[in-house]
Amino acid sequence: MARLGRLGETAGELLKVRGETIAVAESSGGGLISAALLSVPGASAYFIGGGVIYTHQAREILMQIDFDKHPGMRSSSEPYAALLAATVRDRLGSTWGLAETGASGPRGNRYGDAPGHTCIALAGPVTRVFTLETGDSDREANMWRFTEAALDALVSALNDPMTA
Repeated sequence: MARLGRLGETAGELLKVRGETIAVAESSGGGLISAALLSVPGASAYFIGGGVIYTHQAREILMQIDFDKHPGMRSSSEPYAALLAATVRDRLGSTWGLAETGASGPRGNRYGDAPGHTCIALAGPVTRVFTLETGDSDREANMWRFTEAALDALVSALNDPMTA
């Protein structure tokens, strides 16, 4: 957790300096992204809130995302990660939305994605979406790697002069 704590601290400091806020919706990360951001004293200056959107029920009730209104959409995909990031940002009124959706393992998901597959998205002054494939079926290791990738992407975006 030390590396994730440092990434959370870096992201938090950058958000505070910029006067910006973040909301998080994660799935197979299991809350680790939020935990890293919240491990920093003074996190209330930038962390608005978030949730572990792990099931269809959570997606529909907490995020109010109805797949009937998004034909062809499926979880664990880049389009869904982008939608989830934008939705959590808009619903909580933050500057940034950060979303993660995937299959941590030890098996893949119902869509045919292998364990170690995740899609991560940022919605804010810039939008970034990417897929990470670890090739590993170790659930806990993947959760940590997904979290690290999400936090790295956030720090990179916050350091990008184009987002200032």
